[in-house]
Amino acid sequence: MTTDQIIVFAVLILVLVLFITGRWRYDLVSLLALLAVAVTGIVPAGQVFVGFGHPAVVTVAAVLVVSRGLQNSGVVDTIASWMLRVGDRPFFQVTTLTGLGGILSAFMNNVGALALLMPVAIQMARKNTRSPSFLLMPLAFGSLLGGMMTLIGTPPNIIISTFRTETAGAPFRMFDFAPVGVGAALAGVLFVSLIGWRLIPKRKGQTSREELFHVGEYTTEVRLPEDSKM
Repeated sequence: MTTDQIIVFAVLILVLVLFITGRWRYDLVSLLALLAVAVTGIVPAGQVFVGFGHPAVVTVAAVLVVSRGLQNSGVVDTIASWMLRVGDRPFFQVTTLTGLGGILSAFMNNVGALALLMPVAIQMARKNTRSPSFLLMPLAFGSLLGGMMTLIGTPPNIIISTFRTETAGAPFRMFDFAPVGVGAALAGVLFVSLIGWRLIPKRKGQTSREELFHVGEYTTEVRLPEDSKM
C-alpha cells in the first residue's frame, strides 16, 4: 500500500469511529476529514470543494427548499389531516406512512420526502401518545426504498447516471431503475409494515420538541465589540 492509501484508510476509520461514538457533530467530522486529506495533499487544493457543486448535492438542497415551501404553505397540515384518518392501529399507521413516503421519494428525492413527512409522523405519534421513533424509523426506510425506483429518487442514482454520461455518453432515463427498484421497494415496505415495526425498540413516554430538535447544537453566535471594524 502507498502512503496516500494508508492516510485515506486511516481517515475513513477515524471518521467511522467518530460517527459511531457521536461525540462530535457529523458535519464537523466530515469537514475535518476533508481538511485532513487536503492538508496531506491527497486532494488538490483547487478541488477541495468541487463536490459541493455536484448535481446530487444541488438537487438535494433544492428539494429541501421545495419541501420547506410545501410545509409553510400548509400542504403538510393537509396531508397530516388525511393521515390521521387511518386510525390508531400500528399496522395501518406504519403501512400508510411508509407507503406514502416511498411514493413521494420516487419523484421528489428521498431526503425531501422525509423532510416533508417528518412533521406528519410526529403529529400522528403525539395524537396516539406514542414515541415519535415508532413512526420515524419506518418512514426513513420507506423513503430510502421508494428512492430506488426513479432517477431522481436518491443521490446515488443521480451520481451513477452522471458517471455513465461521462463514460458511455448517455445517462440513465427516469424509469430505468424501476424494474428492479419497484420490486425491492414493495418487498421492503411489506416487510416493514408486517414485521419491521415490531422490532423497533420501545421507548416510554413522548419526546418533547426540544429533545427532538437540538437547534442549539447547530447554532453559532458571533459577538462584535463596538470598536470592531466589522
